[in-house]
Amino acid sequence: MRVNALANPEVGKYLEEHFCSSFQRVATFRIVGNQKQGGNVAAYFCAPDGRVLHCIAGPVNAATMLKEAKWVIATATSAVKECKGDGAMFKALMRKAHAERLRNEHGLIVEPVTFDGYEDQDPNSALTYKDPTGRPLAPKLPPPPIEGPDVKLLHLQEGKGKGAAGGFPVNDKAGKTWVLGNQGRVHQLLAAHGMAKIETLYGSIFEGILGERITTRPVEVVDPFPNRGKLKVGTSPN
Repeated sequence: MRVNALANPEVGKYLEEHFCSSFQRVATFRIVGNQKQGGNVAAYFCAPDGRVLHCIAGPVNAATMLKEAKWVIATATSAVKECKGDGAMFKALMRKAHAERLRNEHGLIVEPVTFDGYEDQDPNSALTYKDPTGRPLAPKLPPPPIEGPDVKLLHLQEGKGKGAAGGFPVNDKAGKTWVLGNQGRVHQLLAAHGMAKIETLYGSIFEGILGERITTRPVEVVDPFPNRGKLKVGTSPN
């Protein structure tokens, strides 16, 4: 992301104009020499109080980053005008927008959760992500179930059998298997939990969608040439 999308001048200018940027490491990876091994990346577009408007799961190119950033601004601006200061309506509109993108771009239908009637997850539950000390890191949020395909957009799922490259199998209410990529699964998740705080969502993105293990351990740095620049006693550089 840093050397591709974020290095693009047009992307940088747009993000600087509309967003304040920050980053945090939550997944495991190693640095061997100058190379990063393992890990993944997610970009979260948030409201000023940390509620998640949208997310990009995984590295993307500059065109995709710019497209998603512009979608967030356009969708949120439209929702602000329509809700007229009603926060609950704004949340519902953002969730409906994610459900619409899931339908339009992936051909699958979910019913957006426009009213939060669920309780906070029990921190002692076996489904709650924990660090090695047993402390919860982030809850595991259930996405809304797939209702089925939109028959008018069924072609978007044609040829995407179970295990298809670039996709992850999901089941609808009838038990039929469909395929969603990372971004489709983000829209599915945010159709139920959009506008939740980032600390309650990042676990589902990193572990549930990207398949990364969340950790509090520091980055492991491995030097493949540990004796570089050192001379043994009795030897000469010439």
